[in-house]
Amino acid sequence: MNRRLLLVLPFGLAACSVLPEHPYVEVRRFPLLPQRAEPPRPAGGLAGGGRRVLQVRLMRAAPGQEARGLRSLRPDGTEQTDYYAEWSAPPAELAEEALRRWLSAGGLFQAVVAPGSRARADLVLETELTALQADLGAGEARAGLSAVLLREGGESAQVLAQLAVSGRAPLPAERPLRPEALAAAMTEAFAATLGALERGIAPYA
Repeated sequence: MNRRLLLVLPFGLAACSVLPEHPYVEVRRFPLLPQRAEPPRPAGGLAGGGRRVLQVRLMRAAPGQEARGLRSLRPDGTEQTDYYAEWSAPPAELAEEALRRWLSAGGLFQAVVAPGSRARADLVLETELTALQADLGAGEARAGLSAVLLREGGESAQVLAQLAVSGRAPLPAERPLRPEALAAAMTEAFAATLGALERGIAPYA
């Protein structure tokens, strides 16, 4: 009898080990689609927009900005990343696409193109995502970009402007905050950041 129990026991333990220890939680994913609060104004008041072509290079991610999970700053100053609520792609990739769409719709430039385009670019914009998080203690979402605007010619490039821009948006008063509210507030903050960047490069359009 004891020998039979010893033979059966490992199989029983193996069967028990396949049972889930924690309930399944579905990961929720959010886009980053900032919207303009006002209709864009063409550069120089021209009805047809600007005359220059702008190339937007691949956006870099500052340290800590690579994770797709929604990031929050607790009131005690520590950071948390939500692994069950995340952006639909790496934040810098989404931010770069949003930046290109924003500037394309803004009317400052004749065209806004990506690297590899056959269009000859008059200006080049290099950017880095420096912030995209919710500050729970301050009750606001924050976003930030650093940017360098270049005029390239031959083997050299002239730096026209170096910018560090940011945007903020209030968080809802509800607690606990739902992931939808966090993502919406960060998207609004990023829209304010894009507006600040657009105003910063407008004199060179």
